[in-house]
Amino acid sequence: WLVAVVFGVAAPVHAELTLELSHRAREVQPGEIVVLEVRPSEDPVTLSASAFGKTLRFFRSGSDAWVALLGIDLTTEPGSYDVLVHATAENGNIARKSYTLSVGQKDFPTRRLTVDPSFVSPPPSVIERIQREARQLDEIFTTATDERFWGGGFLRPVPGDSTSSFGRRSVFNGQARSPHSGTDFRAAEGTPIKAPNTGMVVLAADLYFSGNVVIIDHGWGLYSYFAHLSSIAVKEGIRVEQGDVVGDVGATGRVTGPHLHWTVRLNDARVDPLSLMQLFPQAQ
Repeated sequence: WLVAVVFGVAAPVHAELTLELSHRAREVQPGEIVVLEVRPSEDPVTLSASAFGKTLRFFRSGSDAWVALLGIDLTTEPGSYDVLVHATAENGNIARKSYTLSVGQKDFPTRRLTVDPSFVSPPPSVIERIQREARQLDEIFTTATDERFWGGGFLRPVPGDSTSSFGRRSVFNGQARSPHSGTDFRAAEGTPIKAPNTGMVVLAADLYFSGNVVIIDHGWGLYSYFAHLSSIAVKEGIRVEQGDVVGDVGATGRVTGPHLHWTVRLNDARVDPLSLMQLFPQAQ
């Protein structure tokens, strides 16, 4: 710190808290994860950011950097978006800085299929169930647990190749459906599904559209959602470590064949799991 002389008395003058901001991502586009990096001039007592109406939390990375994960939902319009960073130093100094993120255009594919009408329009008897399950999922994905369970890189849950299905829009019998919010992995029925990282199992149940599902809360608003399982190997409320088997690949729910559907939600933003794995690869 500096020293100033006021009326003949030496008084400390604290250096200003400054923030250096940067980011990294596969692409800054809808459906991608952006890693925000902040290098403060001194260790902050508090550090947070806000973007897309969400609060972001930082964790230390290395000796002088702090990082936070920002999810760009797959329906985000191209344009410039502000990221506001706020930090407080131990001496009480406050720093605020705005960072502009330019989100580019992303064109997702569309497929048109003719299928049995019952595949598109569920019978009236299950509508209440579908609505109840939708509310349950919304409550889960809009909750950000205070503890961060995950660390390091993310494991591929099954060895099979992934398809280019993330964000794809389907038109069944002329009716447009919601965009595909996950990535599908080719895998034979019965293939064990491994937890990509540490977390808490918050849902292990049979849902109408998704069949047998397991949802892992990795903490701080990051979730893994596995669907269409043939069997579930975990119970709600337990902690799983990276590599633990949570179930087996199947074809339950509204699907035409066995595969693994993996959805990642980050502060409720629908993001591509491949983005997560590439930004935080598993150590070789």
